[in-house]
Amino acid sequence: MKKKEHLPLFGVGPIYVYSIAILTLLAFISRNLSVFEAGKLTSIKSLLIILGSILIIAGAIMWIMAVIVSKVDDNIKKNQLVTTGIYAWVRNPIYSACMFACTGVILMIGNAFFFVLPFVYWLFMAVLMKHTEEKWLRNLYGQEYEDYCNRVNRCIPWKRS
Repeated sequence: MKKKEHLPLFGVGPIYVYSIAILTLLAFISRNLSVFEAGKLTSIKSLLIILGSILIIAGAIMWIMAVIVSKVDDNIKKNQLVTTGIYAWVRNPIYSACMFACTGVILMIGNAFFFVLPFVYWLFMAVLMKHTEEKWLRNLYGQEYEDYCNRVNRCIPWKRS
């Protein structure tokens, strides 16, 4: 990679975000279809709304921390690996933020049939990142990125010991 070149600013983000947003929207639109009637969880609807709201807020905070506070775009343009702030907790906080928000909506829908979607979101993110952006970052940063991967989870904010 030439000195003035850098990773793409958006990477595969639009593919991931639009895909999970569309799946979430389809779940929302189809939630009242008779075929999904048996999956409605009316007895714990309030709990699911609270948990969903927490995930949506967590996603919004994560996105703000990644994009605005960590200024990820500036660091990409400078070819600097960001490993501080929210990036010290999760390697893909922007994608994770979208996953959290969409999972929050799924919980708020309150239908067990759609609870498979967050696992689909996670699997899609893991496979997509492993075969695209993680390869790019390994090529660009080498051992520094390998060490970072050993310390920080891909999707779920958590510090490894």
